[in-house]
Amino acid sequence: MAENSFSSFSRKQLTALSWWHKSSPYSSLDGLICDGAVRSGKTTCMSLSFILWAFFAFDETSFAICGKTISSLRRNVTVTLLPMLADLGFDCRERVSQNLIEISYGNRTNRFYLFGGRDESSASLIQGMTLGGVLLDEVALMPRSFVEQALARCSLNGSKFWFNCNPENPKHWFYEEWIKMAEEKNCLYLHFLMRDNPSLSPAVIRRYECLYSGAFYERFVMGRWVAADGLVYGDAAKGKYTRLPPVNEFESYYISCDYGTVNPTSMGLWGLHGGKWYRFDEYYYSSRTEGRQLTDEEYYEKLSLLAEDRKIEGIVIDPSAASFAECIRRKGKYRVIPAKNDVLSGIRKVHSALREGKIVISPVCVASIKEFSLYRWEENATRDTPKKENDHAMDDIRYFVSTVLADGEGEGFFALAAARE
Repeated sequence: MAENSFSSFSRKQLTALSWWHKSSPYSSLDGLICDGAVRSGKTTCMSLSFILWAFFAFDETSFAICGKTISSLRRNVTVTLLPMLADLGFDCRERVSQNLIEISYGNRTNRFYLFGGRDESSASLIQGMTLGGVLLDEVALMPRSFVEQALARCSLNGSKFWFNCNPENPKHWFYEEWIKMAEEKNCLYLHFLMRDNPSLSPAVIRRYECLYSGAFYERFVMGRWVAADGLVYGDAAKGKYTRLPPVNEFESYYISCDYGTVNPTSMGLWGLHGGKWYRFDEYYYSSRTEGRQLTDEEYYEKLSLLAEDRKIEGIVIDPSAASFAECIRRKGKYRVIPAKNDVLSGIRKVHSALREGKIVISPVCVASIKEFSLYRWEENATRDTPKKENDHAMDDIRYFVSTVLADGEGEGFFALAAARE
């Protein structure tokens, strides 16, 4: 079954689609909470159900559809939802510049505004609105202030809340205050697994089961709210993804850089061969260990030695390293690419890239191999937090995967292989 096909739904999907209808035993509830494994079909059913309910209950009313960012919301929700609605006879007019979708069916029209809940400041975006309902996709990735502001906007009689997420840390506020208290909140709670999505074949399910390890496997495959503990990259610490690079010339080259003055500086040289990116050389310098800090000019010399005479497509560097980035730009030889620096999303992407063989670490990269064996999660943290130690090569690898590999795959790879962002 294609993702937007209506030929088959599981019992749980049908419940999510129809819980609000007057014939349902759950119609008196105020909201729906869906969590669980990736690719379990919860987002498609929930978003479609949200629109159907809006037209069943309201006319000429405003609603909100919220994600972590507007771009992730379009990628994860509307790109699938709008064709399905068109197939059902709805007229959808998207006003991209206004982040608005006007939807009509028969003589009814409703407005659906798109919001991104990236950080605490996002709460101000939704203030002042009056809504008939709100759908919060990836709610566990949003700040509490944004979620509470969105819920406060639903002041019309008959308004309802819709929540969707993959599991996170078991001390997460949404798990503690909404999932564990769903009955007290007068909400229906549905927990999804991959087998609840009849569009997934056994082969596809096996593929997803191979993509993750540790806490990510427990969360995204088993659908459990578990804490991340121990090593961040347990398999890599065992040398599972370390092997010699090919002797042939590579097709393309990049350098990723985590820059430090007091803290260590780590640079990785990457080459593309046969669809895989090999970290086949690196430079690592700790001023604490060596007893002397290097200047930007000295680090540039080390960068040039690492690159040799290769044609480097770009230097991926943490945007906070402004002085070193400016030094590189001033020389005019290499293109500077500001790294995407979402830590948790980046760690998930590195996990997936390692397990799918998209990146490989050469045995000569001893600093990276050492850090893989030392990079750990904070213990007893209320949210997933890697320790800020033994993380400099880990950071530059994450910059490369999040920035170069994601762009090279058009982000479609990560839309499937990692938690949606």
